[in-house]
Amino acid sequence: MNTLRPLLSLAAGVALVAAFTANAAELSPAAAAQHAQASYREYFDLLALPNDAIVPADVRKNVEFLEASFKKRGFTTQQLPNDGKPMLFAELPGADPQRKTILFYMHLDGQPVIPAQWAQKSPWVPVLKRRTAQGGWEEIDAAPLFSGPVDPEWRVFGRSSADDKAPIMMFLAAIDALKANGAALGVNVKVVLDSEEEKGSPSIGKVMAAHRDLLRADAIVIHDGPMHATNRPTLVFGNRGAAKAMLTVYGAKVPLHSGHYGNYSPNPAQRLATLLASMKDEQGRVTVRGYYDQVKLGDAERKIMAAVPDDEAALQRRLGIAKPDRVGANYQEAMQYPSLNVRGMASAAVGDKVANIVPDTAVAELDLRTTPDSDAKYLGKLIEAHIQAQGYHLVPGAPTDEDRSRYEKLATFSYQSEGGNAAGTPIDSAVGQWAYQAMVAAFGTQPEPVRIRMMGGTVPTAQIVEALRVPFAIVPLVNADNNQHASNENMRMGNYVDGIRTIYSLITRPF
Repeated sequence: MNTLRPLLSLAAGVALVAAFTANAAELSPAAAAQHAQASYREYFDLLALPNDAIVPADVRKNVEFLEASFKKRGFTTQQLPNDGKPMLFAELPGADPQRKTILFYMHLDGQPVIPAQWAQKSPWVPVLKRRTAQGGWEEIDAAPLFSGPVDPEWRVFGRSSADDKAPIMMFLAAIDALKANGAALGVNVKVVLDSEEEKGSPSIGKVMAAHRDLLRADAIVIHDGPMHATNRPTLVFGNRGAAKAMLTVYGAKVPLHSGHYGNYSPNPAQRLATLLASMKDEQGRVTVRGYYDQVKLGDAERKIMAAVPDDEAALQRRLGIAKPDRVGANYQEAMQYPSLNVRGMASAAVGDKVANIVPDTAVAELDLRTTPDSDAKYLGKLIEAHIQAQGYHLVPGAPTDEDRSRYEKLATFSYQSEGGNAAGTPIDSAVGQWAYQAMVAAFGTQPEPVRIRMMGGTVPTAQIVEALRVPFAIVPLVNADNNQHASNENMRMGNYVDGIRTIYSLITRPF
């Protein structure tokens, strides 16, 4: 599963699509918009339910709401026990043994919120906004969303409006369209909704293994992550994994008066900064020996990545940076390598809580984005060796008096997987061809759907695949600038309508 091979030739792909779609009836944009509008009230009601995975009662409310939504559309459902935060399984009855079965994965939980950071009454009170002439966002009456003409550029703001409640509602709206049209399924349809994806899906493998027969499928489609920035139909064949690492550098036993001991007792904050700086060069490339050695990119892989229509100048303007790190030749290539990111640092205090001290400790928390060929253990051992090469003696916790008397530089370093391992599937796999054909059937080839070798974010693909042993494809449906995980998360209405068309095409296409 972890081998990524070059894609089919364009000519072969187009020939397959032509043969496959000759008699297919697609959902028109107008029909998709109609079914989208019919689902918006339910979508708002779902967004009004807090869904942080650390609150089991809130998770259960979301599960119960969505179980009722699936049942209303004729699905059989089953809550999968998970320590008070059940996952939800749903299946359309009448499975045909002559059809292949697709398991659609989405998640119903969301990231925590800090309400004060949101430009609205509450992250749990969804609102409709439009862009102003100055480029900002202004709230508008949501009534037209439910009964009038809808501007595709309007956006719904609220936690999980994009990640990942929108794809769930798009899926339900696509089922409504299927039933309204009397259309035939091309595949047997199963759905599983994760309840802890934003916490790294710690139980997804265990839950799936316990219900392997129930979840049995021929392939998995994962509706998570952002589409390409062009909003063209997007198909992704892999994702990086996530690991976290903690690095603590020790100074004196206790914080010291900076007047009496500055210039004498080494400052752990300064040493930590120097140690972290030794891990990257001025181009942003990791200098830890061997860090990139396992990534092998040939001409075929680089051709795939070069075909992705990234506007890097626009991306840099949106990010507000003058120049990107040079880990890869372009954005797509950068995503193929493992990363080393400092996501937080702490030592003593700043601002109105600052004191004139030499701190006793300094801590950095790192996140490492892993790749199929460079897992957390591999990267963690390399960083550990690098720290030791800088003259540090590593201790498992706070150093003893003996440690302090023997070693000039003391540190603690630990690492662990967080949020799943990396995974990849061949771009010319059967599930990849099927999903690509469905997209072309729905949207055409002018422009062609975007195919991405591996996205930078993490979804629990590896755990799911390991449990079920079937191929996968990631089909993101939400706008790239949705602010997922941050304040003012939003969902573009044009993407919502197109997502319904994508899902409709997937479920009506034989695999």
